Amino acid sequence: MTTASTGDARPVGLSIVVPVYRGAATVGTLVAELSKLKPEGGIEIVLVNDGSPDNSGDVCRDLARTATVPLTYIEHARNFGEHNAVMTGLRHARGAYVITMDDDLQNPPEEVLKLYDHARLGGFDVVYTRYAVKEHEGWRNIGSRFANWVADQLMDKPKGLYLSSFRCMSALAVAEVVKYRGPYPYVDGLLMQVTQRLDSIEVKHFARLEGRSNYTMRRLIRLWLNLATNFSVLPLRMAVFAGVGMGFLGLIAAAYVILEAVFGATPSGWASLMTVTLLIAGVQFLILGVLGEYVGRAFMSANGKPQGVVRQVIAAKDAQP
Repeated sequence: MTTASTGDARPVGLSIVVPVYRGAATVGTLVAELSKLKPEGGIEIVLVNDGSPDNSGDVCRDLARTATVPLTYIEHARNFGEHNAVMTGLRHARGAYVITMDDDLQNPPEEVLKLYDHARLGGFDVVYTRYAVKEHEGWRNIGSRFANWVADQLMDKPKGLYLSSFRCMSALAVAEVVKYRGPYPYVDGLLMQVTQRLDSIEVKHFARLEGRSNYTMRRLIRLWLNLATNFSVLPLRMAVFAGVGMGFLGLIAAAYVILEAVFGATPSGWASLMTVTLLIAGVQFLILGVLGEYVGRAFMSANGKPQGVVRQVIAAKDAQP
């Protein structure tokens, strides 16, 4: 099988990629728990500090020095976003399979082996996790459901598949995903373009132990825009349909005005004129906004906006028992 043959050439069975942002209080516990795991083929950890404003960098550098398993530390020069940090981590991961997870301990480390074995033994390229109960804040759950609904409409993915940041990918999928060099990566959108050998399993989800979620409404909106404009032309098609629809309504309104002028008293027409004008103008500005978003992203990509700038890499060393 292709996945297995790819994995045979890899120096480690499982890589864990963790984007770190405001994770100084939790990343040490996460690394300690992950270090206790004994997956088939061995384990390595890749920490990507995405310009965290706290002392996460100092904590991660200490972990790179004292870790009992191979641990690579990568530091971004500034905050580029979670998906950008994941892309950087994937480029440094050496595993036959790679799991991505957050640094906040909401995904219990003991679920890692369950996820890894399901992907490895089942021959899947990507396995997502789903939760019976999500311990996020209410608005975050609503935002996640909306993002998944948008993904259902825009991407070629199985309906109802929950796109979680706690996911396992084969080396084949990772190798294809990291070929993308644009400044606006959306990892799940890239994965949907690579393979249809997908599955999901249910895992536990715990409440956040420290601090608040790093996902603000602004970050969620940016995520939706990445999904909508980077991996689908559906918004452009919707703009075309809106234009056609408004043109049709305009013809009906024009016919109505002509008939009323011929068979009825000539109306002043101010209210109807303003209504139609504002409606058409609103749709035109909506279409211009969609086009502007596509053009702006193409402009930033053509100008070489970086996906991520790495300031420091502390490569993994052989672990000491």
